[in-house]
Amino acid sequence: MAGLGVFLFGMLLIEESVKALSGRAFRRIIRMYTNGRLRSIGSGALVTALLQSSSAVSLMVLAFVGAGVMNMPNAIGVIMGSNIGTTLTAWIIATIGFKIKIEALALPFIGMGAIGLIVFRPTSKPALVTRLLIGFGFLFLGLDFMKGSVESFAQTFSLDQLPDYGLWFYLVVGTLITALMQASAATIAIVLTAMNSGLITFDIGAVMVIGANIGTTVTVLLGAIGGTPAKKRVSLSHLIFNMITGAIAFSGLPILVYMVSLIVDIQSDSLVGLALFHTFFNILGVVLFFPFLGLLSRSLMKIYPDRKTILTVYLHQTPTEIADAATLALRKELLHLLQECQLYNLRLLRIDEKLVFDNALPFEASRKRKYTLDQLYENIKLLHGEVFTFYSRIQTHRLNETEVKELERLIHASRNMMNSIKNFKGFRHNMDEFDGADSTYLNSQYTAFRKRLVSLYHSLSRITGIPVKDGQYDAMLDTYRQVEEEDNRFIESTMKAVAEKKVMEMDISSLLLVNRLFTQACRMQIFSLKDLFLTQEQIQRFDRAMDNMGSTGAENNGAESK
Repeated sequence: MAGLGVFLFGMLLIEESVKALSGRAFRRIIRMYTNGRLRSIGSGALVTALLQSSSAVSLMVLAFVGAGVMNMPNAIGVIMGSNIGTTLTAWIIATIGFKIKIEALALPFIGMGAIGLIVFRPTSKPALVTRLLIGFGFLFLGLDFMKGSVESFAQTFSLDQLPDYGLWFYLVVGTLITALMQASAATIAIVLTAMNSGLITFDIGAVMVIGANIGTTVTVLLGAIGGTPAKKRVSLSHLIFNMITGAIAFSGLPILVYMVSLIVDIQSDSLVGLALFHTFFNILGVVLFFPFLGLLSRSLMKIYPDRKTILTVYLHQTPTEIADAATLALRKELLHLLQECQLYNLRLLRIDEKLVFDNALPFEASRKRKYTLDQLYENIKLLHGEVFTFYSRIQTHRLNETEVKELERLIHASRNMMNSIKNFKGFRHNMDEFDGADSTYLNSQYTAFRKRLVSLYHSLSRITGIPVKDGQYDAMLDTYRQVEEEDNRFIESTMKAVAEKKVMEMDISSLLLVNRLFTQACRMQIFSLKDLFLTQEQIQRFDRAMDNMGSTGAENNGAESK
């Protein structure tokens, strides 16, 4: 067990070091050199052989398919290639691990690596190379521990002492061990060690290796849980390929073992023979599956079809041919967008949304679980994209000058909404620092920002409920004055706190930056309502009133809204 632990730690160091040294290059290969089935198989085999982790490559594929960078047939090709690439582990262990005196490699690698860790900076490339050396050192040291302990055990053990469960039992054992450790390399190391000491026969070792191939699919299946249909298709393709390949190899075991024996003497060199068997049946699986890549891809599309979530409430039901109806639907959808933006801001500051909204908003109205902050932000961006697409489609029809200007105001409103939540996203970490700081002043400012936001949203909610445009105009102007007054009060409060040494110098810039972004975000939400509800004449009056207030922030942010 100690040997296995050291071996696994060595594998982890190797994988992390190679990723850090060449992770970007590997991702580029997976992303760019997979435009064809043969190339995708070759890229998967190459990257997996170098990275020594089929699971890492499979997870890369999940990410690229989820992002729409890679299509399904090529993704399946990379997965199939990774099965071939992962057999390099068996070759390294079989040819180096047991053919030479292991400690002759292990201890020098660890020693040189340790010196490098002391000499080089932790994040430098030479330090990563030394971690790679240490990884190989621990890999061989773990093998040495396992080899020594199993050899001692083998002196008092005979296969005759084991009940005759049949080969299927060892297939299940190999699958379970790999599924639990999520590392087929560890299972192969255990099998080769046991075979080297005569604990198991070649046939038992072969079926355990087949089981390791099946068990390694667990990592990808776990990575696809709760993922997009594309990710689920990739993980299922991995499972189908490995299961069918394993079934063929298990049912045709005598034939495959015979073919391996024609190349390698299994009796005298069983370790190399097992490595060859591992490579051979994976290549066989690729050859058998290759003609059916397209069929498998289409079948998976039927099992997990792409389901586009409808984020709009009004636009998807409204044709763009009738400008009046389309403009009205766009204005209503922008009010929905504003509310979702407000919900994001409330959750970012950990404010109970029931203080502002009585019911769940459309994004989550039919969901049992709430979106995470990042998921909510992505949905808001997608909704904004649909709003802009709808706006562009309206523009393709004949419009008069008044309709064109009204649409321009609406799209300006949407930009102000998005800029507002970008500001909030930008100071998210600063707010977390204020909340968790030891300074009572920073804590109080965090509370003050939350109160300012709730007060603003109550005011904006009242504005949307006023039926008369003049009443909306007056309420907007009052809300804008309130935002400016709170901004001025914050500046005065901070200056006083600095003079009284209630706040550290290093926190002053963070406070001022957060207040500036927060105030700008509040202004932009008011500007969005201004463009949604007021007439062109009222907008001009509003802009003159802002100029009279002498607000620098209004001048900076009013440019786009105008």
